[in-house]
Amino acid sequence: MKSWYLLYCKPREELRAQQNLALQQVESYLPMIKESKKVKSITKMVETPLFPNYLFIHFDPTEFSVSKIHSTRGASRIIGCKEVMTPIDDRIINEIKRRVNAHIPKQEKGIQKGDKVKFTEGPFIDLEAIFEERNAEKRCYVLFNIMGQQKRILVDETSIQKCINTEHD
Repeated sequence: MKSWYLLYCKPREELRAQQNLALQQVESYLPMIKESKKVKSITKMVETPLFPNYLFIHFDPTEFSVSKIHSTRGASRIIGCKEVMTPIDDRIINEIKRRVNAHIPKQEKGIQKGDKVKFTEGPFIDLEAIFEERNAEKRCYVLFNIMGQQKRILVDETSIQKCINTEHD
């Protein structure tokens, strides 16, 4: 009888294993979620595996060879594959599917006017300022307190980061 099993894949090869298993008519499920990733000061939404390096497979070990699965490109080994294989309850897979479908990714808004920022590099490192506005070519204006006076200065946007609010409302 077909059951769900957990397959450990080679690092970052879950999709390759899933494609190669599909060519062998083995059903699989790779739960993916959207997350915001920051790359070089640009935040974008990317789909990533909920369980990196793992893939759920649905097959009958008495009808399809376990060694064929182990030798599939991208796959490494079935978890719990000793003398008696450990199947995963269908309700767990259904609950994972339900939660993945209901997942709403957190959207990072980035730095907005009025946000408190902290310098991460340069001569003002670890000092705080108030973000005012973006300018061309990855530069921005911040309001900076110098000797009791607020000054507007132009800085490289990659040299600041938004201060994390640690106060609870």
